[in-house]
Amino acid sequence: MALRQAARTLTQRYDAAFSADGIRSTQFSVLVALARAPSVPLSRLAKALVMDRTTLTRNLAPLIRRGLVAESGAPDKRVRSYTLTTRGKQLLARALPDWKGAQARILRALAKEDAEHLRRILRTVIAAAQGD
Repeated sequence: MALRQAARTLTQRYDAAFSADGIRSTQFSVLVALARAPSVPLSRLAKALVMDRTTLTRNLAPLIRRGLVAESGAPDKRVRSYTLTTRGKQLLARALPDWKGAQARILRALAKEDAEHLRRILRTVIAAAQGD
């Protein structure tokens, strides 16, 4: 329960930080992932974000409508790929300082070694939840 409470609280903090940019923290994560891996198929993007395909599709839809992400087909018509558009890159550049500010505020509350320990614990929790 504490982990879910922490996740919800962090989501609220980051969503507030991105409110001026008109995106939510989940959408920011999608934009960052696309900036790192351009023209990525949905299944690979979902795996990288640890998100099911249906949820990812719901998060992509408003980004596509706003012209921040482009969807394209591959030779295999069943595969859809996604790319960050110029507008998406511009919005990401504007939102990045907002993320850094929210991140810095949270990290100031933790000692450096506590933050590193928390990251290790969270990676372990993710792996355990995935059954790896």
